[in-house]
Amino acid sequence: MLLVAGVLHAQELRNPFDFPILLSGNFGELRGNHFHSGIDFKTQQVEGKPVHAVEAGYISRIVVSPWGYGNVLYLTHPGGITTVYGHLQRFAKDIAEYVKEQQYAKEDFSVDLTLQPEQFPVEKGQLIALAGNSGGSVGPHLHFEVRNTVTDEAVDPLEYYKDRIKDTRPPKIEGFMIYPTDGRGVVNGSSRKQELKLITNKNGRQVLTGGKVEAWGEIGVAIKAYDYMDGTSNIYGVRRIAMAVDDSAVFSSNIDCFSIGNETRYINSFTDYEEWRLHRSFYMKSFVEPGNRLNFVKSINRGIIHINEERTYRISYRLRDIYGNLTQYTLRIDGKKQPILSPDTLGTEYFHWRSENRFGAKGIRLTIPNGNLYDDLYFHYYVNENAGSLSATHTLHNRFIALHDKALLSLHLQTDTLEDKKKYGIVRMQNARLTWIGGTYRSGWLDADIRELGTYTLMQDLKPPSITPVNPAKWLANECISFRISDNLSGVETYRGEIDGNYVLFELDGKKGLASYHFDNTRLEKGPHKLTFIVTDACGNQSTYDYSWK
Repeated sequence: MLLVAGVLHAQELRNPFDFPILLSGNFGELRGNHFHSGIDFKTQQVEGKPVHAVEAGYISRIVVSPWGYGNVLYLTHPGGITTVYGHLQRFAKDIAEYVKEQQYAKEDFSVDLTLQPEQFPVEKGQLIALAGNSGGSVGPHLHFEVRNTVTDEAVDPLEYYKDRIKDTRPPKIEGFMIYPTDGRGVVNGSSRKQELKLITNKNGRQVLTGGKVEAWGEIGVAIKAYDYMDGTSNIYGVRRIAMAVDDSAVFSSNIDCFSIGNETRYINSFTDYEEWRLHRSFYMKSFVEPGNRLNFVKSINRGIIHINEERTYRISYRLRDIYGNLTQYTLRIDGKKQPILSPDTLGTEYFHWRSENRFGAKGIRLTIPNGNLYDDLYFHYYVNENAGSLSATHTLHNRFIALHDKALLSLHLQTDTLEDKKKYGIVRMQNARLTWIGGTYRSGWLDADIRELGTYTLMQDLKPPSITPVNPAKWLANECISFRISDNLSGVETYRGEIDGNYVLFELDGKKGLASYHFDNTRLEKGPHKLTFIVTDACGNQSTYDYSWK
């Protein structure tokens, strides 16, 4: 036995399936606003494959949700680890019966249940569920995690399985991004970041496009790269990255564990958030912003490179996966004296990353608590006065900036005519896309928490949700009633089904907006019945669908 990230590691965990392991996702992969906290087992492109407990222990938590991990089991084991099984199709029979009882008791499809050790003990290899595609999954697979039971820190499950998976393929670099430090650096005569793409030539060597790079002052570098495995066409995250300048180590990252609650959102500092939001492209920074507190990142002088001599600087990268497969590349940057441009400070506020920052103008108040910026910011503000609208349109900064937790945004209503103030809400605008934020009404203002800077305005939602029956002619024959539910703006907040005035369990597939009730003969007697199905959005608008049968 050995210790991995403070957890007793026996390298004896069972394969959760009865067929060979192939992965569609690895630990630490870069995702929107979070690092991937587990590995994704392929399930031969189908649902319904039996899932077995990888070690003896007990079921300590059960969650059912239309979103996220969907149907998920948490198993606590001796030795200090908890394993997590997500996106399940359904639970084993005794577990499913218990969950259904709790859903009826709480009158809610979504439940989060904490269990005692004696309730559901399990043996190694015991059938616990069938694999599926529930929650936010985009295809059949099993999301599997290993966590430190005490700290809830996620550790790389591949440490337990790497001897059962073949991998001889090294990571591959796709490009670099060069960042001049605002007011202290310049690249090719510009203060803007510069993208350099790598292509593979006829000889199989990777070469840069875009020509020579000349810089002066302080710069940072980011790298775009993916890993690969034998037997699959999937792309994966890179486990280890090391950067050296002229053979001196400057930066390294090793994504072997992280705190799900405290660290995962630091991905928005570890990567170029703007590139992700605009192009769905992940560049991993080899420099550390002052507000980044990731434990798996190490650096000298935050990884900032000082170009202060007219010579060639060698920026060497070494990328490794968990199997030790290695990729190396040296980026050459020529030091050349050139004017360093002053930052654009006209019409801005200076926000310090370590302070609370406040901004106010006509019809707007913004408070960013200490600890929510990753770096100092010359904050730009723009306003578009919309005559006849509920409020002006306010643009908070000219680039995408993620906040680590949240900020308080308050917008003033130019016209306040609704008696039901709950129907007002703050909305985030990006091109033609509207995202409802909501908020709390306060004397002509709406207050709401936001998690990124961007463009915001006020709108009202007066339209009730939509309820569309699915195949009603076959409801009785199939003993299943289904509706598609959706909302135009604020989003579905709650839904409820009743038969003859008593609650019935409609299961919700969040991806499809499909709510389904399967006849339960233990709770539904034969004879005439009346169904009432009610859907309410976040503003309190409500729709009802009635159906009777004999």
